[in-house]
Amino acid sequence: MSINRPVATALAAALCLLTAACGGSSSDDGASTKSTEAAATKNGYPVTLDNCGQKQTFEKAPSRVVVMNGASVAEVSTLLALGLEDKIVANQQSYGMSEVPGRAAAIKALPTGDIKLNEAYDIPREAMIGLRPDLVLSTTSYGFDEKNGFATRDQLKDVGSRTYVSPQGCDQDTSKMTVADSYQLLRDMGKIFNVSDKAEKLIAASEKNITAVSAKVKGEKRPNVMVLFSNMSMGGNDFSSVVAKGIYNDILAEAGGSNAFENASKTSFADLSKEKVAATDVDALVVIAYNDPNPAAYAKTLLKEFPQWPAAKNNAYVTLSDSMYLGPSNDLAVEKIAKTLHPDAF
Repeated sequence: MSINRPVATALAAALCLLTAACGGSSSDDGASTKSTEAAATKNGYPVTLDNCGQKQTFEKAPSRVVVMNGASVAEVSTLLALGLEDKIVANQQSYGMSEVPGRAAAIKALPTGDIKLNEAYDIPREAMIGLRPDLVLSTTSYGFDEKNGFATRDQLKDVGSRTYVSPQGCDQDTSKMTVADSYQLLRDMGKIFNVSDKAEKLIAASEKNITAVSAKVKGEKRPNVMVLFSNMSMGGNDFSSVVAKGIYNDILAEAGGSNAFENASKTSFADLSKEKVAATDVDALVVIAYNDPNPAAYAKTLLKEFPQWPAAKNNAYVTLSDSMYLGPSNDLAVEKIAKTLHPDAF
């Protein structure tokens, strides 16, 4: 498979940081954050979170938030969903598109801090300190790794900033991530910014939507689905951006599908040959766009390349972006995939 976008390698490297394909092991309980609220005053503070083994205490709502890249939009999308965009002084996250109307434009409009990024396409130590943040959000602990030129959590604490690593990000292994982790991220941000009521309403709405969709496809045969990132290479084989484990599988299950390549790797991504892919019955494609302006074209190319697939015969594919990963909009992915796999149920 040809990689026809110059930035694919850089994006793949960033995505790789979030997966077990680049090393790391999963924690026993699969969660990165355990929340414990300190004795709160009437205004909701102080609040203390136990995050990746570090206690982070907030005496008031942060007002200078920095969102690191991490090849994600989970954190910035969560803040936007909670109406906290005015708290962001620098954001480095973007997928270029979203299933939520207006979200991509809202993300693009956020300040970036005018930072010269490092080789990992993220904020280096000196620039981070210069932003004077009072909260820094990172998708995984990689964003606080001194070896990679980032400010550590202790260094940020010394200048008065709290830090937060998103669920499943402590050991940089997202292979056990589920939709529940998206809800945990919402809950934690709700507590930190004293908007827990809004967070719970978003969670309840998402749960209601997923439950309704799952009920419609209950008992139906589960098609084999290939999930992959468009125009991206993360390994040595032709198909190295194929999803094997992670939140994607939880979303597929709720939508009445199963991952055709779940057993192809013990990590989040499988690095597959063209022969392996050709020999697998694929009933439908889910193509995830990471700053790819035309993921549908990529999907159609794959269907032409493998005409023996049931997916090709039925032209069964769906393109998604931020709703397929950690964040506040997983219910939209469940609904779109379910309608593709089980159109007669809707």
